[in-house]
Amino acid sequence: MKILVVLTSHDQLGNTGHKTGFWLEEFAAPYYVFKDAGATLTLASPLGGQPPLDPKSDDPSAQTEATKRFKQDAAAQQALAATVRLDTVAAADYDAVFYPGGHGPLWDLAEDPTSIALLETMYAAGKPVAAVCHAPGVLRHVKAPSGELLVKGKSVAGFTNTEEEAVQLTNVVPFLVEDMLKESGGLYSKGADWQPYVVTAGHLITGQNPASSEPAAEELLKLLKK
Repeated sequence: MKILVVLTSHDQLGNTGHKTGFWLEEFAAPYYVFKDAGATLTLASPLGGQPPLDPKSDDPSAQTEATKRFKQDAAAQQALAATVRLDTVAAADYDAVFYPGGHGPLWDLAEDPTSIALLETMYAAGKPVAAVCHAPGVLRHVKAPSGELLVKGKSVAGFTNTEEEAVQLTNVVPFLVEDMLKESGGLYSKGADWQPYVVTAGHLITGQNPASSEPAAEELLKLLKK
């Protein structure tokens, strides 16, 4: 069982002067779900090397069992520091792909031709594709084998407009995940803000927020075991 985890390389929060990147919980929780299930993981990012961590996700208030475990896991930290470049990755080598969120992917992965092609290839091959929180934004330009946008007519979830308002970044992000998914023809639904909410449509899995990252990873494993 080989799973590819794709992280952002983008660290600027628009023109605010603040930093962004990936959200720690959304990487750590799935990482251990997959590791504990015996999966072989490859971590990738557009630029390779250490992906930028959203500093807010490192706040004491944002810590979970998985992030605490990660902080004490030298091997996991080493793996994260040495992500491979996304353009060196072959979709054929993996059984599934998982995209953690954080605001970073809205700027780079959503527009990255290598990421878009990877997602299209994985999806067309019937392999599970999962994205949580802001990472469903990476589906923005991804097409289904039919040539239509991948999310069109499919049940999807992602970071809500009200969650974005709560973190006061509505006017900073390049697009709102909820709006984009609806505008692309996705059958968008959501749970309560900040509560776990995961939607599976065939082999496409999307989760709403950080709390959804662990259940989304578990859904991906279920699909792989089928």
